[in-house]
Amino acid sequence: MPALPLLIILFLLVPLVEIYLLIEIGRVIGALTTVALCVLTAIAGGILLRFQGLSTMQRAQLSMARGEPPALEMLEGVALLIGGGLLLTPGFATDAIGFLCLLPWTRRALVRLLIARAHVVGHPARREDGGTGPGGGRTIEGEFRRDDDPPRR
Repeated sequence: MPALPLLIILFLLVPLVEIYLLIEIGRVIGALTTVALCVLTAIAGGILLRFQGLSTMQRAQLSMARGEPPALEMLEGVALLIGGGLLLTPGFATDAIGFLCLLPWTRRALVRLLIARAHVVGHPARREDGGTGPGGGRTIEGEFRRDDDPPRR
């Protein structure tokens, strides 16, 4: 599905689902309690985001200190950013998805699922024929001079 129709559907569907859930939950527990619960989830999410973000940043620094690329930690950072944004959005459905992005075990599972489904396309650093890059052929080092250049003094 192209990105634009998907975005349009999301921008229409998500607010409608959130409004429906807010109304239904408000009927059961009351309007004031529903609003307080939305504020509480935003505060709790902000606190959790801070601690998980610091933890992920420390793990990334440890990976770099070991000479390893912090790829998993970077993707977890993206998941934390998305989760934090969803928790700032008022509503219970976005809060549920946001908390899934913030909790360590679900976040790691989501990132690993994303990595497993990703198709990475690249070019090898060195090919069997000794050349580098996608162009093919060998690289021959040497010096040259142009015959039409004026002589140096």
